[in-house]
Amino acid sequence: MLNIDFLDETNEVKQEHTELVEKLLQHAANKLNIEDGSEVSITFVTNEAIHEINREYRDKDQPTDVISFALEEMGEGEVEIIGEGIPRILGDIIISTDRTKEQAAEYGHSFERELGFLAVHGFLHLLGYDHMTEEDEKVMFGKQDEILSSFGLGRDPSGLS
Repeated sequence: MLNIDFLDETNEVKQEHTELVEKLLQHAANKLNIEDGSEVSITFVTNEAIHEINREYRDKDQPTDVISFALEEMGEGEVEIIGEGIPRILGDIIISTDRTKEQAAEYGHSFERELGFLAVHGFLHLLGYDHMTEEDEKVMFGKQDEILSSFGLGRDPSGLS
């Protein structure tokens, strides 16, 4: 089972939404054969907060929907920590609930569908998936669609399959 820590910096996220993300990421971890005990953190923030993070860490002066910080990516000069019995710490996913609402309205589906999409998208980034090339995008978005559909958050307008 995946260990997930939630932090709601907006003080607006409903328990049903954290439960949805919890169940969805457990489902994703199971589908992707992630080791039991692996850890991830999810932080819900405002557009202003994610704008600041995006500017500071990605040199993009605008809000975005989701940012992932994978702890398993090796930075220059970093040494890999290897040890048995140490839980796999995947990293942090930061989701703007403001952008989640905006994009749900823009795409004509539920807040829950958009929240699920962003959580899975961020989770896949933690696992090394990316969409910088057309080929990588096809692989990542295929996995994303497969996870969301099998969970019941496919692409229909109601957000339910």
